[in-house]
Amino acid sequence: MSNIVLSASVRQNLLSLQSTADLLATTQNRLATGKKVNTALDNPTNYFTAASLDNRASDISNLLDGIGNGVQVLQAANTGITSLQKLVDSAKSVANQALQAAVGYSSKSAISATITGATAEDLRGTPTYSDVAATAGSAIYSASGAAATTATVLSALTDATGGTTGTGLANNDTLVVNGKTITFQTGTGALTGSGDTWTMGIGTTVADLMTAIDTLQGGSATTSFATGQLTLHTGTDADLSVSGSALAKLGLSAAAANTATRTSTTPLGGTTLHFDAIGDGQAVDITFGDGTGGTVKSLNDLNAKLSANNLLATIDGQGKLTITTTNDAASEAIGAVTGTATGSGLPFEGKVGGAPVQDAAALANRANLVAQYNNILDQITATAQDASFNGVNLLNGDQLKLTFNETGKSTLKIQGVTFNAAGLGLSALTSGTDFLDNASANSVIANLDKASSTLRSQASALGSNLSIVQIRQDFSKNLINVLQTGSSNLTLADTNEEAANSQALSTRQSIAVSALALANQSQQSVLQLLR
Repeated sequence: MSNIVLSASVRQNLLSLQSTADLLATTQNRLATGKKVNTALDNPTNYFTAASLDNRASDISNLLDGIGNGVQVLQAANTGITSLQKLVDSAKSVANQALQAAVGYSSKSAISATITGATAEDLRGTPTYSDVAATAGSAIYSASGAAATTATVLSALTDATGGTTGTGLANNDTLVVNGKTITFQTGTGALTGSGDTWTMGIGTTVADLMTAIDTLQGGSATTSFATGQLTLHTGTDADLSVSGSALAKLGLSAAAANTATRTSTTPLGGTTLHFDAIGDGQAVDITFGDGTGGTVKSLNDLNAKLSANNLLATIDGQGKLTITTTNDAASEAIGAVTGTATGSGLPFEGKVGGAPVQDAAALANRANLVAQYNNILDQITATAQDASFNGVNLLNGDQLKLTFNETGKSTLKIQGVTFNAAGLGLSALTSGTDFLDNASANSVIANLDKASSTLRSQASALGSNLSIVQIRQDFSKNLINVLQTGSSNLTLADTNEEAANSQALSTRQSIAVSALALANQSQQSVLQLLR
């Protein structure tokens, strides 16, 4: 074929036709593949950059399955915590039933003492009064200047100067004794009157006056007289207050008008009691007094003190004061009490609180509650062990590690917890020991409250981690889309452009074929001349 010679025009047309065919083939390949860069020969930079982006997108896509499993592990743990919270609430309901059930004792430990005259308003009891020398006067004398005696007439009383300044009791002088007024009048009449108004003759004697004063005080006073000196006493029936114009003439100063108070003692007044701590209570010291300065007077005062030590006091109509344990410490014994109120001859002498007496029926009911509680604890442990996904259990101490990027440098470690019954601080109860009184039930409830708080805290932590994992999961999906889009931007062909190119190249190819045909026709014209 090498000896065949083509004209320049034919050869030019052939070259043009071959070039058009190559371009058309390239365009058709781009339309078929959708890419303008299919090999490194098309565009090395774009090809290898796109390949790198595609590889990274593929690696991250492979990690999405692990992230999705991690989400499910967290969901399983969260579901387990929800169930554990319900079980803890059920256990708390059982403990509350124990609070509402009859205590496991037919009688509780108690001490009692009878205080004569004690009432709910005043526990100290009936007071015993002692006479007090209320006021002592100065010496008084008779008109002759000699020291007065009990036989000296009241009108003849004077002072120590022999009658030069002092005068005896006169008509209408008064002496007020505890609000009862004696008006002295001329004559020798004895004390008469009623209520607050009395009269007495000034012709009577000092002895008669002493009797009158004691009578108006109630009969228990013993006014005394010695060496001319009059001494007033309160007696035991009432306090004493005296005043009036006769005071000075009797040798009594104005100070005698002040009230003098009898001394008194009560069975419990000023005494003390000490109780050691009962159950989870606090030791308490009690001082019986007038209710001031922290002392105890009324039943309410006493119970305010005893409440901190699981004790309660009651009193009946005969003054019997009983102190017993409350339901919170029904299983405890008071034991011996100490303090001055336990001294010889005092109400609490030798008082000891005995052991409580168990009630079989009540104990059986509480034993049933113990069994229910322990069964719930078993379910708590079983539920915690079952809260796993794909072999990972965040409620049984396992660790979840998630990888978020292709290099393995972006990770999240979630350390699990042990949320069986022991891990939540809950322990099985013992029948016949636990739930016997309110203190035991309250202790269990306190532990359940702590367990509930722990579960809520862990649920919050899991929720936070789940949110992080889901955010990273969405981020990875979006990043894959970004990488794939970037790769496509480097390699994808513009189909509109390539379709137009294909149409143009087809037209050019047709024209080139026609031009080649024309070139060949020129040679055929020479052949016609030769003929």
